[in-house]
Amino acid sequence: MKYETLLFDLDGTLTDPGVGITNSVAYALEKYGIVVEDKTELYQFIGPPLHESFERFYGFGKEHAMEAVAFYREYYRDRGIFENAVYEGIRELLCELKQAGRTLLVATSKPEPFAKIVLEHFGLTEYFDYIAGANMDGTRTKKDEVISYALTAGNVAEWPKALMIGDREYDILGAKRVGIDSMGVLYGYGSPEELKRAGADFLVKEAGEIAEAVL
Repeated sequence: MKYETLLFDLDGTLTDPGVGITNSVAYALEKYGIVVEDKTELYQFIGPPLHESFERFYGFGKEHAMEAVAFYREYYRDRGIFENAVYEGIRELLCELKQAGRTLLVATSKPEPFAKIVLEHFGLTEYFDYIAGANMDGTRTKKDEVISYALTAGNVAEWPKALMIGDREYDILGAKRVGIDSMGVLYGYGSPEELKRAGADFLVKEAGEIAEAVL
């Protein structure tokens, strides 16, 4: 299969947001008297929609979960968003793919305005034909919704020639629901077992291997 369009997840795939996201979650949880000593426990928040994670991992009801997301953003929008780093080899990968004539899209469950700020901050915006994310009001957070939106807004005519690239099961399952292939990256926050169980069509250990697989 020759993939003409490549969709990239953001957190855990293009950049490592571990410090910023865990600090933001910890800040939100402290509003409810919950203190997390080991912030690596909060890595599970990286990937899925935030409000779902507060519900799933801390038993919040929907109303409290959305309130917690608002607290999260108090820290994230000014500090956490920049406590982030581009993964090794990503910039070179994106340059190679663009030179090869591929259409590159971002498909993230992060709110779209935040995704654009991150990519602009790291000088990655120029590589992407469209940046698709969730709405700030908590809608369009499911990965299949974001992928469909990215392909439509990015004017992609042949969806079967698109490949979703991400580090968590949500990326893989979202791609399956839309009907496109997927690639799991092992340098992010998902385990090989998680990605295999979800049904990833490819697995790669490093960013540089992505180009080898798709070109």
